[in-house]
Amino acid sequence: MAQRVSRVLIVGGGIGGLSLASALRDRGLAVDLVELQKEWTVYGVGIIQQCNVVRAMADLGLVDRYLDAGFPFEAVGMYAPDGRLLAKIPGQRLAGPQYPANLGISRLALHTVLSGAALEKGTAVRLGTTVERLDQDDAGVDVTFSDGTTGRYDVVVGADGLYSRVRGLLFGPGEDGEYRPRFTGQSVWRHNFPRPPEIDHLAAFTGPDGNAGLCPLSHDLMYLFVTSEEPGNPRMPADQLHTLMRDRMKGFGGLIGALRDRITDPAQVVYKPMEVLMMPAPWYRGRVVLLGDAVHATTPHLGQGAGMAIEDAVVLAELLPQDAPLGDLLARYMERRYERCRFIVDSSIMVGEWEMARRHDVDRIGLVKKMLEVTAQPV
Repeated sequence: MAQRVSRVLIVGGGIGGLSLASALRDRGLAVDLVELQKEWTVYGVGIIQQCNVVRAMADLGLVDRYLDAGFPFEAVGMYAPDGRLLAKIPGQRLAGPQYPANLGISRLALHTVLSGAALEKGTAVRLGTTVERLDQDDAGVDVTFSDGTTGRYDVVVGADGLYSRVRGLLFGPGEDGEYRPRFTGQSVWRHNFPRPPEIDHLAAFTGPDGNAGLCPLSHDLMYLFVTSEEPGNPRMPADQLHTLMRDRMKGFGGLIGALRDRITDPAQVVYKPMEVLMMPAPWYRGRVVLLGDAVHATTPHLGQGAGMAIEDAVVLAELLPQDAPLGDLLARYMERRYERCRFIVDSSIMVGEWEMARRHDVDRIGLVKKMLEVTAQPV
């Protein structure tokens, strides 16, 4: 008979790790979570949660508190640079008819929901700590932590992001550094604004050199994002971020253009180079498994990065407590996640390449519809 998983270590207290912790506690597993940050702060402004993510949050049992913390909306609008509406793509209410199709939520609000649930359910959280060493045998994993303490677990989950320590311990850099993140050539700029009534949906604008969008986050707040090509991944001076962001918006009219001159404080601009990684299968070795950005970091072009991490957590939480050999369970995790995540990563990268090549003969609306069709399928 297979040894049931009863004690799990999660490395990383971001969206994927916290989602998994909450779901495993619901199933009665003991969960320790370590997070490298000493202060559990959140980077960024807002996040788009599409139909499949709302469904995943329902699967996690968190959808009601989650919806209360954000702004529900039904459709995605695709616009020309001057603000003309090109198409409005309705979402699907995948979580059930009583729930909205999509949600915009601030990253701080999402972190508050997920961390609050994980702690309330009894997750043992340690901040300022990560793993130093992993030693596996057939029955478990001996972990040495960065503070010198040790522990033994049935399973270790690396949910520690793009520059995952766990991935490095398991797989190293790969051949020619293939397991290291790659800069795509683009970056994204974000800024919060008061929300006007007409931004009651995700509004995506295709520009001459990049794209922009507006996403509602609450009754009175929205965020603006703009993508730009940044050859060589230059370091941007922190005191000039407002000027640089305005410069990247000069090809837009309409509401995007009107917002440009309201960007006056560099401290309110969040700038991030786009880095990607798609790890080949399998994403596990023995009793250690990876999820989220540690294995499939994508660009924001399709708004699915965090969603894929949450879906990973849903699937792992369903599989790990089952009475079956762990290798079989992790193989099923790969079967359910690999192609779906690869589609999102590849498609998102392709949109960025279209932008950098100034391709205006492509069917971006069609790709968004295809993405919604793929992600509407069960996880």
